[in-house]
Amino acid sequence: MAVSADGERWFLLNASPDLKQQILANPPMRPRGDARHSPIVGVVMTNADVDHVGGLLSLRERQQLVLYGTERVLATLAGNPIFGVLDATLVERRGVTLDRPEPLALPGGGESGLTVEAFAVPGKPALWLEGSAGSREDTIGLIVRDDTGATLAYIPACAQVTDAVRRRAAGASLLLFDGTLWRDDEMIAAGVGSKTGARMGHVSIGGTDGALAGWAGTAIARKLFIHINNTNPILIDGSPERRAVSAAGWAVAEDGQEFAL
Repeated sequence: MAVSADGERWFLLNASPDLKQQILANPPMRPRGDARHSPIVGVVMTNADVDHVGGLLSLRERQQLVLYGTERVLATLAGNPIFGVLDATLVERRGVTLDRPEPLALPGGGESGLTVEAFAVPGKPALWLEGSAGSREDTIGLIVRDDTGATLAYIPACAQVTDAVRRRAAGASLLLFDGTLWRDDEMIAAGVGSKTGARMGHVSIGGTDGALAGWAGTAIARKLFIHINNTNPILIDGSPERRAVSAAGWAVAEDGQEFAL
């Protein structure tokens, strides 16, 4: 996911390990002109999961960037020497404070036309950090706004749809929410993993305590499931699960989609 106020300068919302492929597949993300140019000016991270920070290693080609994250996530990156390839003289780290809107600054401090507000959501430490003490900063959602007031609610990982989470997203023009699994034991049943969704910090879509039930009645007009595992049957057109999602007013995100708010 990437956001921009002007269509020229883009902030990634997390950076997955396949970032290079994503850049090549999406023209707005490709370098233009100078060989070291990149329209990507920053990254906002919602947790320290490998699938959210691994792509940072593909952004090491000495272009200026601003990395945003909670102090917890930034400290995790600082404590892992491999992320030292992001030259500190070019890549600025900026901490975000929960529950406080703040501007997304361009490299060098210029205005981007966007603000971001981070908020805690139910979750857990990244799997590779298990054993460490948990924190409210381990998993966050984001509210991104532009100068017109258009609002995106971005919550790619969430263990439960609580009243607090619903209040945070209220009034959003677009909600992008954790759609990793349809049911909790899905990966085990498919024979491709040993962990449940709850073990990984993801609420299921289906079920009485799932995301569809949790968001029922929300006034948000545009709602999409993102972060979808390849075992999830909502990816199959015509499946009962896909029909249930559609009937509840949700869409399933697709690669390359663009949204204007």
